[in-house]
Amino acid sequence: MDKMAEKEEVTAETSTEDAEKVVVEPYDAADIDFDTFCKSDMRVVKVKDCVAVKKSKRLLQFTLDDGSGTDRTILSGMHSYYEPEELVGKTLVAIVNIPPRAMMGIVSHGMFLSAECKKGKMRL
Repeated sequence: MDKMAEKEEVTAETSTEDAEKVVVEPYDAADIDFDTFCKSDMRVVKVKDCVAVKKSKRLLQFTLDDGSGTDRTILSGMHSYYEPEELVGKTLVAIVNIPPRAMMGIVSHGMFLSAECKKGKMRL
């Protein structure tokens, strides 16, 4: 399906929703303010390598070029959406100034921006 047709499909679905049925979530004190959000270091990164993490059904290990001259490793739970070889060579957006986190014995240095569509398909 081409992107224009997909966009039209989403627009058609959205316009038929009954506005009264939309549930608005209450303000959560855990939300961050705009100045805090602006501190996020978002970078465009290129996927150099991507492999499935052993002992995990969901995690993929990415080796990335973030422009720093040093490879960056990020783990992400998107194996149910993508096979590792599909992602090599792709350009993604990552937040790189969050604290490192170890998962399955591997340290992840960032997080990707992604969204899951209504039909359960993930978009990076």
